[in-house]
Parts: sequence; C-alpha cells; structure tokens
Amino acid sequence: MYKYLLCWRYLLTRFIALASVISVMLGVATLIVVNSVMGGFRYEMEDRLHDVMSDITISGGGLDGFQDYEEKMAAIRRVAGDKIIGMTPTVMIPAMLSYKVSGESLHQQINLVGIDVNSMKDVGGMTKFLQHPANRENPAFTLHESGYDTYNHLNKADSAYRPMMKYGGWDIRRKKFFAGNDSTYEDGETLDLSNPAGGTSQQGSSFHPGMATSKPLFGGPSIDDVPKQFNPATQTYTGAFLGVGLSTYSRRYEKDPETGEEKLVERMRVIPGDDVVISFPQMGNPPTFGTENFTIVDIYECRMSDFDTKFVFIPIEKMQELRLMIDPITKKRSVNQILIKAKPGVKLDELRDTIQDMSDFPYLFYSVQTWRDQESTLLAAVAMETQLLNLLLFLIIAVAGFGILAIFYMIVLEKMRDIGIMKALGASAFGVMQIFLCYSLVLGLVGAGLGTIIGLNIVWNINTIAHGLSYVLGHEVFDPSIYMFSQIPTLLEPMMVIKVVIGTLGIAVLSGVLPAIRAARLHPVRALRFE
Repeated sequence: MYKYLLCWRYLLTRFIALASVISVMLGVATLIVVNSVMGGFRYEMEDRLHDVMSDITISGGGLDGFQDYEEKMAAIRRVAGDKIIGMTPTVMIPAMLSYKVSGESLHQQINLVGIDVNSMKDVGGMTKFLQHPANRENPAFTLHESGYDTYNHLNKADSAYRPMMKYGGWDIRRKKFFAGNDSTYEDGETLDLSNPAGGTSQQGSSFHPGMATSKPLFGGPSIDDVPKQFNPATQTYTGAFLGVGLSTYSRRYEKDPETGEEKLVERMRVIPGDDVVISFPQMGNPPTFGTENFTIVDIYECRMSDFDTKFVFIPIEKMQELRLMIDPITKKRSVNQILIKAKPGVKLDELRDTIQDMSDFPYLFYSVQTWRDQESTLLAAVAMETQLLNLLLFLIIAVAGFGILAIFYMIVLEKMRDIGIMKALGASAFGVMQIFLCYSLVLGLVGAGLGTIIGLNIVWNINTIAHGLSYVLGHEVFDPSIYMFSQIPTLLEPMMVIKVVIGTLGIAVLSGVLPAIRAARLHPVRALRFE
C-alpha cells in the first residue's frame, strides 16, 4: 500500500515531472491528429481512384490491341462469372488535342480512350463524373441543347464556379456560327466571346475561343477543310467527353458582382458545343498518324488531376474505325483493354490471379492488374509518408521518456536516505522498484489520457479550428482550391488510438526501469552511512 501512497505524493509534489507529462500529452495529441488527417486524405484519395478505375484491368497487344476480346470475355465469365458484375472493352492510346484560342494554336498531350457507354456505366464510375444530368443517367455522345452544370454536382461546396458552362450546348453552337447574330443570353448580359478570360461585354461577338480551328500537327484535314455541306449550326462531329483540366486555364478567387463576396471561379477555353482536332497513331509498323474532328458534348471531372488533365473519351466504334482496328476480311474489331467490375466482397487479388492463370492470358503478352496494382507507386508513397511522420512524431514521446529517466535519477539521488530507511524497515528491493515503475506508469497514464482527450477534440473540431485560424491569420489555412475538399478530411481509427496509447505507456514505463533498478540495489547501510 505504501508504494501507491508514495506514487500519489510524488505526483502531487514533484512539479518538475509535469514537464514530462506535458511532453507525453503533446506527443500523443499530435500523433492522433496527424494520423487521423493522413488517414482521411488517404481514404478520400483511394475512394476517388477506385471510383475512376475499374477493379481489374486486362491490357495486351500494345497500341494494336488484340482481336478476340469477345471470346476472352466469354472465357472470363465461364471461370469467374459469379464474382463479376460487368465487363467492357476499351481502347486507350496516346494522342494530341488541338484547338485555337484567339488565333493561337494550342496543343495538349492526352490519353484518348474509346469506350462503350452502355457497358462502361456497369464497370466504373465514369458516367457520374459528367456535367450534364442526362448523361449521368443515360450517357450518350450527343450534344444537349443546354443545362450543363456550372458547379460540380458531386459537391458544390468543393467545386469552383464555371460561368462559361451555362452557355454550353446547341445554343452557343448555333449562335457563334451565324454571322451577325447577337450573343445576348437570358441573364441580360452579352458574352464577350473574343475575350480569352470569358466575362461579359456590351457588344455581341460571334467568336468563341473554341470556335476557331487548328491545323493538326501531323497533317490531314482540319475543321477548316470540312466539306461545305456540313452545317455546324445543325450538325456535330463525333462527340467527345473532355477532361476539365484540358479546358481550364484559370482557377482563382474572384469577387461576385452581385453579392460582393469572393468565390472560386474557373475559366475555360472550350466548352460543350466547341470543336477540336485530335491527332492519333494508327495501327501499323511503323505507325502512321491520323486526325479527326470532334465536338465536345460534355466535360468530365473526377477531381483527380492525372485523369482530369489527360483523358478524352470517344465512342469505341469510332476509335476502331479511325485507327484501322477492324480486320478487312473477318471484320473483327480489336481492343487493347478489358475492364472488369467485381462484386462487393470479392478479393481482387484472388480474382486477378485466377484470370492471369487462364490460358487465354499468357503472362508474356497480357497484364492483369487490380486498381491498386496500377496505382501502387502512389499508394506506397502515401503509406511511406505516413510511416515516416509517425516515426518522427514518436520521437516527441521518446524525448519525454528521456525526461522521465533524468527526473527519476534525480529523485533517487535526492531520496537516497528515505530509500535506505524504507529498506532498513523491511521494504524489499522489488517493492522499492515498484514505486518508481508505478510512478512512471502514472505519468504515462496522465500524459496519454490528456493527450488522447485533446487529440480527439481537435480531430472532431478540426474544421472549426481551421476557420478560426484563417480568421486570425487573414488567409485560408486549408485552401479548398488546392485539394478540392471543402473540409479537412479525417478518419479516426480506434485501433490507431489504442496503439498510440499503448506505445506511450511502454516508453514511460521503460524510462523508469533504470532508476528503479538503481534504487532497488541501494544497500540500506551505505545509504545511511553519511546521514
């Protein structure tokens, strides 16, 4: 009983030990907050990646692809049909996007993807990232009259305002191709289409940044070379879904003239209804280059930069025709990817290995990967960053442990007479050791307990705290325009909190071992000799 009484007395009277308690408290709180925020970012990133990508991707044949994809899909259904929701063939190749802005030609490298919209919506979440409500329900490569979203529909609070999108569709296409037509819209403003930054003007104009055409890089026809019977006011080229990053050139806060408040605004070079030229490699060795005109019929935004700034989707049938991927004799079409959506609960690694082991997909010519395999470098980098942060932040608790070690050595030297008296009265060496071990455990418990309370409260109120700091500092602590989150994402895992607390208690107890051993070995006669 005396051991616990002494522990309690030391805790209340030895205020120097509070320095160690504060260090432990701050270390625990920091670890909980950092792990929760990093976990939230990791979860959001993985969720977005999984939404964009299929569960399993089968690639083969390089740019030329492989012909018997329908037979291969049938073989997959026979072997693993009970684990699969849907499959779709695709063709993905590197290409070049070209258009003009105010007379200047712009060229951007892209990934051109040929898809079957009917089967694609069963495989991935691609269609939910389109900006027209009708295309999200029944996707089609056709231009709509109007009604395109000016904010990202998935989360308006995370999205920037796109004023040009309200003019997208047939309305702007007809007006800009009729010479002398006034460009006044329903809001009473006149769109200054000659201004690359968008905005409004008091004079009508029949020019839009995406209206002027560009000669393709590799020769071939451009929009200027289209036969005269083509009427842009009533006809479109083959439709294309364009990644929002390929169109956006400015993303900044601007003052709303109506409310006077600043809001995030995206300015776009091209919108639905504009025409572009795409140059691409055709089949052959060496490959030749072809070009084709396309009309943008929708904007694609998944809020992942690697996809939004690179991907353009077109009908797979058109892609196969343009790239000469149709055998002239057998009429069989080629693809270079098969995308698979697995049922919930299916282990993707096992499904991947099952497909890869099939004779239809020899290792030498085909690659079968899960979405995690495809993004393994990014996911591994995030995991390693989290581990390094944990290691560095755990050093704060280690420093607190050395503080406990130093304080306990001082206590042993200061209380040598008291220890001698207790041992002379019959206290065992183990009993003396227990005093210091129990004291170090109590310091660890107090520090870890307070740190856990503080850390949990910071995590639960982190966005309120961020807003308060933004107000005090005069600028955004967490800018949603960078991460495309309106709030700081957090993921609080109970097991993580338990591991942090247990690790902290372990360091605290270990820090008291050496002083406890020194006190336990102290001989009572030697301790009282000079007293």
